[in-house]
Amino acid sequence: MAPADHLPSPIHDSFPDASATKATSRGQPAAPENKKGESDIAAVRTSAQTAEARRGHRRHFIGGSDARIIMGDDEASLLRLWREKRGEIEPEDLSGNLIVQLGLVTEDLNRRWYEANTGQVITDVQRQIWHPALRWMAATLDGWVAATDTVFEAKFMLPWAFSEEVAVEKYAPQLQHNLWVVAGRTAVLSVITGGGKWVGIEVPADPLYQHLVVTAERKFWRCVESGEPPTLFGVEPPKPRIAAVRIVDMSASNAWAEFAGAFTRTHPAFLEHERAKSELKSLVPEDAQQAIGHGVRAKRSKSGAITLELLNAEDSHAAV
Repeated sequence: MAPADHLPSPIHDSFPDASATKATSRGQPAAPENKKGESDIAAVRTSAQTAEARRGHRRHFIGGSDARIIMGDDEASLLRLWREKRGEIEPEDLSGNLIVQLGLVTEDLNRRWYEANTGQVITDVQRQIWHPALRWMAATLDGWVAATDTVFEAKFMLPWAFSEEVAVEKYAPQLQHNLWVVAGRTAVLSVITGGGKWVGIEVPADPLYQHLVVTAERKFWRCVESGEPPTLFGVEPPKPRIAAVRIVDMSASNAWAEFAGAFTRTHPAFLEHERAKSELKSLVPEDAQQAIGHGVRAKRSKSGAITLELLNAEDSHAAV
């Protein structure tokens, strides 16, 4: 197999057979994948030696998790990442970050849950793909759904911080970065929350936002090479386009209760208003450009459309 940093794109051209032995970033052979496509990498995820090697290797490229920092609004994190990539400081030790560790230990469960609920098979777990042209850009995938050519991304989120819109917006830089690297069209964001909920969200490639991500990353990498400190790029992630498939109970929302009450109270008046508007328009003579009376003016446009407007008391009578 070709070295990892020469893998071609798109991704389906670069993946070996499931039975093939893959090479790690250090050039050492990894365990063969299950021939049936079932991925069991718990040993890889919990191996301190492998994790340490991966942290050291990440200094030499920009990955999907780096994209979140580069496109974010935390200048301190951006400068820390820049220093890490330059080799001035060691990567941050996240072994004491409970949320990060929960995300790591639930990755395998997340994949199995996705497979059980969708009938799809996830392969190429933790496969590293390098962009064919940009030597500093790579993606380490949580998995690949071969049947649908979809990038799989597993996440853990706290229940009170979770909504589908928030999840897609939060991970937009990482998803679009990975899709760009593998020339993919769709990613699936598979989220397990601390409230015992699982959600799978399909996210399409966004060429415009991908252009902004690559531009920001290229600028950041130039700073890594030159030694010039980077600045925040200042681009908001795109508003997520979530398919409307849920039925939501809004009974607990005070704002919903307030406006639902106003809607209910004013609905009869609205219906009467619409009926009166229709009748007034029908009363305007065919040859009249305007009709005025009782505080209301009807005006006919050149196209024949009639609009109504309220008048002040002094303007409520037609000119003689």
